[in-house]
Amino acid sequence: MEYILKVSCDDEKGLILRISEIVVKNGLNYLSTNEFVDHENHRFYMRAVLDGELEVKGFVNTLLAFLPRSAQVFCEESRRKNIVVMATKENHCLGDILIRENSGDLNANVLAVVANHEDLREFASKFDVPFICVPSDGVGREEHEKMVLNELKKFNFDYLILAKYMRILSSDFVLNYEEKIINIHHSFLPAFIGANPYKQAYERGVKIIGATAHFVTECLDEGPIITQDVVLVNHEMDWQDMRRAGRNIEKIVLTRALDLVFDERVFVYKNKTVIF
Repeated sequence: MEYILKVSCDDEKGLILRISEIVVKNGLNYLSTNEFVDHENHRFYMRAVLDGELEVKGFVNTLLAFLPRSAQVFCEESRRKNIVVMATKENHCLGDILIRENSGDLNANVLAVVANHEDLREFASKFDVPFICVPSDGVGREEHEKMVLNELKKFNFDYLILAKYMRILSSDFVLNYEEKIINIHHSFLPAFIGANPYKQAYERGVKIIGATAHFVTECLDEGPIITQDVVLVNHEMDWQDMRRAGRNIEKIVLTRALDLVFDERVFVYKNKTVIF
């Protein structure tokens, strides 16, 4: 059996030795291991892939007993994550997720697509994924979020993926899924806000288009960043060309972020990430 172990705690001498002694005493073998010390925050991070048979709860409790009080320990059998995807009208990020799941390239199971418009129902049906529309037109944000939460409660999921879900989530909604909501957006924020940011960027002569994938917090687009990337654009491109380039980079960045998160390679501390 393969397990993923993640440890983060205040840095001290001998942490790797202590952890390794417990790993060996439990009859486990290291398949891989990575460590990092954040000297500014005096924080130690470790990710290991272990092989063997394990009673997880007892193993975690033993580790906690021999580590600093600040320790956070995660240990789980390696598995595919369960996700729900939220979308509005754009299909490029949703489509990439569904195609990758269908081909076996996504380390996750898509349990459902939840949208606030009907536009993507036929698209999602091609992948035999349940599509749930919770209309937002003419409904206040608080009432709409209650309806969405009622739908989400029907699914036991690990992560909620915002695949161009064009609604601002309230802090009350976000607190239901702390460090479990992943968003993708273009890099123009906060310079170009609102409708058609690519046309705004084109009119300003922007030379770089980028995208950011991050965890969603109460501060909306200011949550811990998982991945980012950019692509160069030039004067020969009109705003539609720039939008196509932007959508491509959004898909790439979201894909990278999901791979990292689903493989348990991401640690969140304060408002930053450590990634192995």
